[in-house]
Amino acid sequence: MECALFRWGTVPYREAWERQREIAALIAKGAHPQTLILLQHPHTFTFGRSGHLENLLWDKNELRRRGVEVVWSDRGGDVTYHGPGQLVAYPLLRLGEPRRLPDGRFRLPEGDYLGYLRRLESVVIAVLRSFGIFAFRMGGMTGVWVRLPGGEPAKIAAIGVRVDSNGISQHGVAINVAPQMEYWQGIVGCGLQGYAVASMAEMLGEALSVEAVADEFVGTFAAEFGCMWGQTA
Repeated sequence: MECALFRWGTVPYREAWERQREIAALIAKGAHPQTLILLQHPHTFTFGRSGHLENLLWDKNELRRRGVEVVWSDRGGDVTYHGPGQLVAYPLLRLGEPRRLPDGRFRLPEGDYLGYLRRLESVVIAVLRSFGIFAFRMGGMTGVWVRLPGGEPAKIAAIGVRVDSNGISQHGVAINVAPQMEYWQGIVGCGLQGYAVASMAEMLGEALSVEAVADEFVGTFAAEFGCMWGQTA
């Protein structure tokens, strides 16, 4: 299928969220190709639909000092961090079609949404493997994990998505390439007590650019979802 590829650079979370919704509405009307958006965000803590405020550990003064915005969004999951040095990928894909019922009402689309999450995880695992990092799934948890030198599991990529009433996916994946890891001290990431967080730069022991990881992500995503890139920006 033909897909649009957008590389937006660094965009505030709320602005990117609104632009996603606008594009998703066009896709639902058949007026825009399915889309992959790659970008970075300024320092932001986002809460999903399962978010719990007690998982925010920094007070307003510390958030202000660190330059962190807090946003409650409509994606799945609890709280996570977005910031410079992290590759964020938002696929806007048609995962299902609304069905008209005999009384004229529409039923929400049906689709393999869990399968979609697993496919996103597969893309991330393959991207990390291409850089020499062994990554894996953790049973019962969404996201991608690695093992630290001592054998402790650590989350290296978070996934939180929403499928709207037209069956279009929004939100997506955040891969820790080389972010400022101390920002995770301000939250209980994904509401998971006692789990470490890792980055690709830490695992490799060397500097790594978000752009290099984005290039690999584009090819791996296209192979997994059958995208042929048309419109790019």
